Amino acid sequence: MNIIVRLIGAIALQASVLAAMSSMAMSAEKPLRLRIQEAAAVSQRKTTQRICSLDPIEDLLPPPQAKANNSLLSYLAEQGFTQNKEGSWVCYANDPKKEGRYFTLFKVKRVDNRLIASSFLDEGSLIQGQENRSLNFFMMLIEHHLNTTQENRKGIRRYLEAFVSLVKQGKIKPTRRAFLFDQPNRGMVLYHTLSSGNLKGTGITINIYLPKS
Repeated sequence: MNIIVRLIGAIALQASVLAAMSSMAMSAEKPLRLRIQEAAAVSQRKTTQRICSLDPIEDLLPPPQAKANNSLLSYLAEQGFTQNKEGSWVCYANDPKKEGRYFTLFKVKRVDNRLIASSFLDEGSLIQGQENRSLNFFMMLIEHHLNTTQENRKGIRRYLEAFVSLVKQGKIKPTRRAFLFDQPNRGMVLYHTLSSGNLKGTGITINIYLPKS
């Protein structure tokens, strides 16, 4: 864990740059403030995406369950996830290397009093957009199911962001060793090879304990 913390370093924040106005002529019917508000609303609609919305692959997917039977995670349906026969919630993506093939990109399942959520790397590589979506996926689960403060979640995201980045750079190798990212809730993250199932490759997995009811 100390290795990860030291490697986080100074993370440069990308500054938002406002686009220069191409014309100074303003219409009397639409004040400047109104135009800025409208432009911001349009921009927000364009950039807001569901976590599982990488590719339209509905024609290739197995038929969804008639009724989701896990109310604990049913909110993931709004993010494009579907529930399989095992009860897991999964997100599928097109294989960028082979036309007509899809694979499991994200998966989460409740096992007793834990949630085990994974982001799968096909042959050890993250596909385009997977890095940030993986973080959003993990943080959505953490926000929904752990007793954390906003400040605590910011720290957790920074830690997971550094972990995923180091995996992408090849600086963390697949291992069974898990790293603690949240002490009170015993949240663990690991990068590992896949030991079962049809998917070949590796996965980044978080393991979080559900609070006792």
